[in-house]
Amino acid sequence: MHIVLFYHSLISDWNHGNAHFLRGIATDLLSRGHRIDIYEPRCGWSLENLTAQHGMQPLHDFRAAFPNLTSTAYDLDSLDLDAVLDGADLVIVHEWNEPQLIHALGAHRQRNPHYRLLFHDTHHRSLSDSQAIARYRLTDYDGVLAFGRTVRQRYLDQGWAARVWVWHEAADTTVFRPYPVGEVEGDLVWIGNWGDGERSDQLRQFLFEPVKALGLCGSIYGVRYPPEALDAVAEAGLRYHGWLPNYQVPRVFARHRLTVHVPRQPYVQALPGIPTIRVFEALACGIPLVCAPWQDVEGLFTPGKDYLVAQDGEQMRRHLGYLLHEPAAAAELAQHGLQTVRARHTCTHRVNELLTICRELGLDIAPEPVARDEAFTGAAGVPRQA
Repeated sequence: MHIVLFYHSLISDWNHGNAHFLRGIATDLLSRGHRIDIYEPRCGWSLENLTAQHGMQPLHDFRAAFPNLTSTAYDLDSLDLDAVLDGADLVIVHEWNEPQLIHALGAHRQRNPHYRLLFHDTHHRSLSDSQAIARYRLTDYDGVLAFGRTVRQRYLDQGWAARVWVWHEAADTTVFRPYPVGEVEGDLVWIGNWGDGERSDQLRQFLFEPVKALGLCGSIYGVRYPPEALDAVAEAGLRYHGWLPNYQVPRVFARHRLTVHVPRQPYVQALPGIPTIRVFEALACGIPLVCAPWQDVEGLFTPGKDYLVAQDGEQMRRHLGYLLHEPAAAAELAQHGLQTVRARHTCTHRVNELLTICRELGLDIAPEPVARDEAFTGAAGVPRQA
């Protein structure tokens, strides 16, 4: 198939977790012989922040890490959809795109029956800002890919789309896998962005205070940490390292004994059962994981076997101490989580699900008979020009 993807960014994961999943899906589709064209806005927020803070070197590093992945930069006002979508079989547009583009793609699909158009929602906006989703006018889309049952049901209940499939995120196991343990740098590592303060209290309760009480050493990676957050990190005895390219995460995990997951509050309160991609990736790397409370109502994992759950800060302290003092139990937990991801939650599994959806939509999913090199045109890691 010829698949065209419109996402916020392929090459920047600065405060942009959707890049992780996009890279894994694109890599798997390419490996099966499909043609993939990825479009991202020329001045996307994530890329702008990345280059403003770190210059152009991260783009060159991305090229080395993902030599087969490339994207095309476009200006919305001059984007020629007739040219871009000529010969396309499947088009997927992510919810983090300008409404103008989302509307234009719907109108184009209404006039052009040769391809199928799907909307991909991986955010809590359908519940926290429903007016924004209602304005997208998805009636000309062939369906919605929702990253959890709660989001799917919201679309159906509101009448925003007639066909909605659950399409969870997953781990790109070509990148996220266990690495040999070298020199241990710390007891605990936490990788996550501070965001807008929607989990600051939870981070103090489930991360900083237990770490301080146990006298642990470790590292924090992420962006958008205000001064008060950096003070909390230092007071807990942890080291702050700033932005970490996502493909370097497995090696960082290998240098620490365990990690924790502290979900953002909208995912706990409004979207139960939807973990962030960090859970899939941590388990795929074989590192013991302890989670702050979240309800796995969709049965993706087995709490207590794939990871431990702490209901409060005191239980988090006990869980962390237990895993650090019982390495055999920690290894058993990590191995169980790793096997669960490999059995059910890789990007290969998600591509299989996507291709099943394509069959439902009447698409011929057989890959085009093109040479592999032809599918990898463009300067990888640096957006081409639309």
